[in-house]
Amino acid sequence: MDSLPPLTQDTIWGILNEEISDATVNQLVWYYLGYRYDPERQVWNNEAVASEWQETYPQPPDFIESRPAIVKLTRSIPKPNKQLLKQKLGFKGYKIGEFGPRETRRATMANWLLSYMQEQGLLD
Repeated sequence: MDSLPPLTQDTIWGILNEEISDATVNQLVWYYLGYRYDPERQVWNNEAVASEWQETYPQPPDFIESRPAIVKLTRSIPKPNKQLLKQKLGFKGYKIGEFGPRETRRATMANWLLSYMQEQGLLD
């Protein structure tokens, strides 16, 4: 796996502004879900992944391409953290006609990462 950008608000903005590739955004979410790639054995290690993810996704899913995976990710965001993009970043969303499922899924991934930061005490 390539070197990942640090988990900061700038990185979250980079996701929202499409400055970070879909592959890297997926890798960030996989990493913070607990998935680790073992390059020697060329397999995914999911020992640190929560059981509800391990059962459904023994290997990390492509959140951009998989509607069921993004729905599961959305549902895993604690209710108090659902609006963090607005509350912490002032993100106003995308303009109608300027977004599709891909942008919506990237925003969900950004919100999940921001929620992770909140839960870990990494936000002000």
